Amino acid sequence: MHPRVTGMLFLGFSAGLPLLLVGGTFTAWLRDIGIELAAIGFLSWVGIAHSIKVFWAPVVDRAPLPLLTRVLGRRRAWMLAAQTAVGLSLLGMAAADPVDQLWLVAVWAVIAALGSATQDVAVDAYRVEAVARHLQAAMAAAYVTGYRVALLVAGAGVLHIAAMGSWSLAYAIMGVLMAVGIITTLVTGEPEVNINGKTRELEETVIRYLETTRDTGIRRRITAWLISAVICPFADFFKRYGKASAAILVFVALFRISDIFMGVMANPFYLDLGFDKTQIANVAAAFGLAMTLAGAAAGGLLTARFGIAAMLLFTAFMAPATNLLFAWLAVTGPEIQGLAVAIIADNITGGLAISVFLAYLSSLTNSAYTATQYALLSSLMTLPGQFAGGFTGMLAQYTGWAGFFMITAVMGIPAIVLALVLINIAHPDHSPRPGMAD
Repeated sequence: MHPRVTGMLFLGFSAGLPLLLVGGTFTAWLRDIGIELAAIGFLSWVGIAHSIKVFWAPVVDRAPLPLLTRVLGRRRAWMLAAQTAVGLSLLGMAAADPVDQLWLVAVWAVIAALGSATQDVAVDAYRVEAVARHLQAAMAAAYVTGYRVALLVAGAGVLHIAAMGSWSLAYAIMGVLMAVGIITTLVTGEPEVNINGKTRELEETVIRYLETTRDTGIRRRITAWLISAVICPFADFFKRYGKASAAILVFVALFRISDIFMGVMANPFYLDLGFDKTQIANVAAAFGLAMTLAGAAAGGLLTARFGIAAMLLFTAFMAPATNLLFAWLAVTGPEIQGLAVAIIADNITGGLAISVFLAYLSSLTNSAYTATQYALLSSLMTLPGQFAGGFTGMLAQYTGWAGFFMITAVMGIPAIVLALVLINIAHPDHSPRPGMAD
């Protein structure tokens, strides 16, 4: 019942709403109007904005927005700007015709993806900074719940609206729903952040270095900003984790690659197999959401009981293994019971992986550089899968659906190996996390 925990429910909704609208739902729209699989695969690169947000995260972390920052504060200013951009671009996608103006729809989708990724950076930082450490689990729970409800709306909701009306109407309604995030941002408060002692020492080292240079005036201020906003977050991370840093980053990059790679083609697969939009909405989206939330809840309980390390290893194995059920479904055909079995296994496992991995990523960050470090980790988490996803259409056409899903399962093997390595050289349950409590 904490006001900021309640508010995070609505900010989670705002963060989750655009994801499918430039991802899985977008590919369903394109396939439904007859766009080729290869083209759909390449257009999935629109979502790569979420995987490269680390490049502008330092700006979101430290740079003010004219007027908005003065009125709202650092985090809320960026959240409002990003939410407004997403809402307007979704309305733009609704107004364009993808048959005759596919390029224009793609442009609006790119703007929506960039706005969505920027919102993620700001909301993630706000979530970590807005409350004390003992309320972080409640904030994460509220965020995930709001996020998943938004995925239900942007998945099953859009498919139902498109079935009864049109895709343009569905996207227009989604654009209006971004007002949920805008209103929440306007009524919530700006968080206060305290910098811990070790972080102050790191930034004082920067100041001493600048005093030895010949830079003066604005050039010195720009240099100081670039070092503190861009270099210090990465220096802090590598200093804390030492030789294990590289293994941690590679593991983060590979942990979800099989799921992301598979997810690009999930809706086109359902449509090609013979399921209609209503069946996909009810089973894959709505029922799938319930299974994901159940998995996320179980992940929280199991992580508390067995620890992050054991659960990381378990989910690293189970996530790609469940992809084999979709290969089985491709052979058996459009049986609704078969789809339900595959969705249950895949989404429960996915929910487990989400809750465990969010806890792992949060444990790796320093609150002084929340936006930049979390953006680095979450970008790495999705970048390989998003990039490889551009070729999924060609791969599915070449191998067939059964072969495609078997390949996605094999892609999860490196993450399993790295999970075993990290348990031995950098135990996740003992990861240091400087924060407000320090």
